[in-house]
Parts: sequence; structure tokens; C-alpha cells
Amino acid sequence: MTEELKTTENTEEVSSNFIHTMIEKDIAEGGDYAGMKVHTRFPPEPNGYLHIGHAKAICINFGTAEKFNGICNLRMDDTNPTKEDVEYVDAIREDIHWLGFDWDDRFYYASEYFDKMYEAAVELIKKGLAYICELTPDQMREFRGDLSTPAKSPYRDRPVEESLALFERMKNGEIEDGKMTLRAKIDLASGNFNMRDPVIYRINRLHHHRTGDKWCIYPMYDFAHPIEDAMEHITHSLCSLEFEDHRPLYNWVRDNVTLPSKPRQIEFARLGINNTVMSKRKLRALVEGGYVKGWDDPRMPTLCGLRRRGYTPRSIRNFCDRIGVSKVNSTVEYGFLEHCLREDLNLTAQRVMVVLDPVKLVITNYPEGQSESFTVENNPNNEADGTREVTFSRECWIERGDFMEEPIKKYQRLYPGNEVRLKSAYIVKCTGCKKDESGRITEVYAEYDPETRGGNTPDGRKVRGTIHWVDANNALDATCNLYDSLFTVPDPEADGGDFLTFINPESLKVSKGCKAEKAIAGFKAPAYFQFMRTGYFCIDPDSTPEHMIFNRSVSLKDGFKKK
Repeated sequence: MTEELKTTENTEEVSSNFIHTMIEKDIAEGGDYAGMKVHTRFPPEPNGYLHIGHAKAICINFGTAEKFNGICNLRMDDTNPTKEDVEYVDAIREDIHWLGFDWDDRFYYASEYFDKMYEAAVELIKKGLAYICELTPDQMREFRGDLSTPAKSPYRDRPVEESLALFERMKNGEIEDGKMTLRAKIDLASGNFNMRDPVIYRINRLHHHRTGDKWCIYPMYDFAHPIEDAMEHITHSLCSLEFEDHRPLYNWVRDNVTLPSKPRQIEFARLGINNTVMSKRKLRALVEGGYVKGWDDPRMPTLCGLRRRGYTPRSIRNFCDRIGVSKVNSTVEYGFLEHCLREDLNLTAQRVMVVLDPVKLVITNYPEGQSESFTVENNPNNEADGTREVTFSRECWIERGDFMEEPIKKYQRLYPGNEVRLKSAYIVKCTGCKKDESGRITEVYAEYDPETRGGNTPDGRKVRGTIHWVDANNALDATCNLYDSLFTVPDPEADGGDFLTFINPESLKVSKGCKAEKAIAGFKAPAYFQFMRTGYFCIDPDSTPEHMIFNRSVSLKDGFKKK
């Protein structure tokens, strides 16, 4: 695990971890990469939007390069034309830039190396290290063997010239899809099934988003991966843990093909978080099934969804660093991600007063037609954020939950005969309420104490409750989206069940007719706020000055327990 993230107000120190220890040995005198610049890469497949799990990989790859004053490439792994789309390429670039990383001019596509991959395959055939196999997928599974039985292929000893000719015909489109594959000739008895003569090329007549119809054969990722890394002179290929068993094949390709460099693969554990899913297939099912409003729905674990919800780049980078880099898979509490966001927003978010469920408070002894203003601090944690003026008049909006005609035990807010402090304004004493025909409270009545301007109590009397408010004569109408977990259980994928059955029907509540301070209309997305006593919110991209829309990023209460 990493050491805990060390932060100051404006800087972050990247923690050390086992990957960094290995790299330090590699680049030290006598190491395999002595004197070389550390060079990493982040190679996403452009078949979906990046999610919080990818953020960890991004931070590891780009962060490692930064730590060692090296460089990191961004490479689109577009070797599979069945799922790729330019839309995803653009979204990936945007997300990585948003996190604060850059790749300068080192942006590549795996498809740029298709010619080199083909040449490498021909080289292996000529060396007697690859052959054309005509087994069907079902036959391959049948002949795969087990730990005590080697795999087999009747085509393994096919003459080199014959395999070369067939591979050329495959490339030229003369062989139908699925009829033949090119397999590496390694070890049919290997205890690592990835080494039992794996398929390295297959026929797939599909249009590629960059190369068009030039190719009808495409390399498998395990074959393409080391070639791509070597062509870009990557020193350390940092991968998630599922590639650990594939590393012998990575090294085999690297060592048996003529390449300009010899990269090293190192694996780390993927990020698992409870109360969500991070499979691209399942995220796509949520979008296409209409369970969410799109890839950037604030309930999604995608980076664009988290961004729209109000997560900051710093909160996500802090989260990724503090959960550590390990060789053992584990699940992190979603609450810790929220904790990291609260830490950041507590220091940076402006405080404002917004009433989500408004009821009118009429201060009956306040002069009609009169108005005044109060100076309120924008952020008690940062004096540099300054102050603002909020207006006050005879009628204010307060939260409906801040009044009870018959209070429950220990209720310290408004009820007949009780005093509360209106934040930064006056102390008021409740005198009653007004109801409509259905019994719903439409107005709450109170009297203010003119001697308590600013919320002070000159006579020293104790007032236990403080509530927020908005001047009814200078309020802005707004809509607030209140988000909760998308799933009702911590592990919606448990026991291989249908995760869609655990969709939380209460994951989004839309609160319309909210009342906000008028000055908030001058802000644009993605401005962050702490709504006093309510939570942290951000402005939604669809918001307009005429109709403000806010998304609740996280509640004020931090239920995460530090261990």
C-alpha cells in the first residue's frame, strides 16, 4: 500500500509505492534501465467512457512519470474495430485533461502500428514460432487440455511456407471470417494457459474507425500490447492485475520479435468500490436501458458523471493516491471517495443560503417596505474568499422542516414561543402559523428582536437553534437535484445476479421551487457551493441565469470512519 497522501494548501506530494521502488532499482546504476528516462503510457480502449477505476490507472501512469521526471503517452487501444468510436476518443482526452494531466504531442493509436504488427507476425512464422490453425473456437476449447493434459493442434507442424502463404491470403481477404487464425508456437503443456499457443491474429471483416477497410485481419491484444509499448520506447508498462498471468506472453513477444526497445510490464490491483458497477458493458446497459440519463448522469461512476455531480479533480486525485497501490485486489468504501470530496470542498466551496423546501416566514413586527443588508463571509476557512452582501426584509423563505407546530423532544428550531437565530441576521421568536384548507402550513409568523442585529445577544440569553433563510423579496427560483446511491445494496454484482434488480428508485429526487440568494445567478458551471446546513452542490451545465439547476455533490455529514 502507499504511504498516506501528504498535502499542503496548494501542493500534493505523490506517495511512494512498490512500483516506484521497482523503477528506482531499474534506473539505478547497474539496473536494466540505468540512465534511461522513465517512460509510461495510459492505453484505454475507446469503447466507452472512463470511470473512477480508470482514474486510478491514469494517476499511476501519469503520476509515476511525473515523480521520476519522465514522460507518459496517451494511446488509444483501437485494435478491436467492433466497439470503437470517435466519441469515446474525444471523451477520454477531455477526462484526462480535466484530471490535470497532459501528454503534449505524445498521442498515439495502436492502429498506427498495424503494419509493424503484421511484419512481426510474419517474422514469427519465418522463425517457426507461429502457424496458421484451422481449429474452430469450439474445437480449440475442446483441445485446450487441463493442468495434467497438454493442449493439441493438428496444424502445429504446418510448414513455414504454407503458413506464410495462408497468412497472406488471410490479409488479402481470401479466407472467410473464423476459418483460420494465426497462433504463436510456444508450449502446449504450459501450466499458464495463456502460453498454450495463443491466437495472435484473427479474421474480422469490420470497418475500422481510422484504417477503414484496409485490414480484414486484426491482432489480439496480448500480441499487440508489447509491440505498441516497444514502438513508443516505453520503459515501464503499468497494467492492472488481470494482466499478471499474461506477462510471460508479453515478454515472449517482446523477446522474439525485432523491436526497438524492451519494455517491462508491472501489474497493480484494480480499484473496486462498493455501491456501484464499473464494467463498461454494465454501464452501457444502464445508459441504453434508460436507467440513467446518459454517460454523464451524476449517479454514474464515469469521470464525466462525477464531474457533473461536482467532484473536483483534486478530490479524485487525492482519493486515488490515498487508497494506495497494491498487488492485492480489494474494495474501497464509496464513502471514502465522498470524504475526499468533502475535504476539498470544505476548503474551497463558497457558502450560500438556499432553501430546498420553502415556506414563508413573516416577521410581523418588522417594518413593511423596509429592507437592509448584512455582510456575510463567503468561506470561514479562507479569508481570501472575502464577503458578500445579503438582503433582509419582512418576509423570508425558510425550510419547511425548520418549523413544527407541536415540536418533538429536543427540537430546537421554530415552534410557537421558541427563539432561533436567523443566520447572520436577527433572533426571532415564533408566534404561530397559517394553514390552508388541507391543513398544510403556508406561513410561519415570528417577531424579531432589533437589538440582536447580526445574530448577537447583548443580554447574554441562550438561543440554541440557528437556521438559514433567503429574503423573499430578493430570491432566485432554482431546481435542485438530490442524488443518492444508484443501487440499494453494497455489491449489486454479488453471486452473479442481475445487478439491474438492485437499482435504487430513490437515487434521484428533484426539488423544484427552491429559493436561493439572488447573487448566485452570476455564477456558471461548474461553480461549487456549500448550501448551509444542507450539503455541497454544484451548478449543472444545463443551468441558465433565468433558471438555475444545482446538483447535490455530497451531503455535509461525513459517515466515513477513518481507520
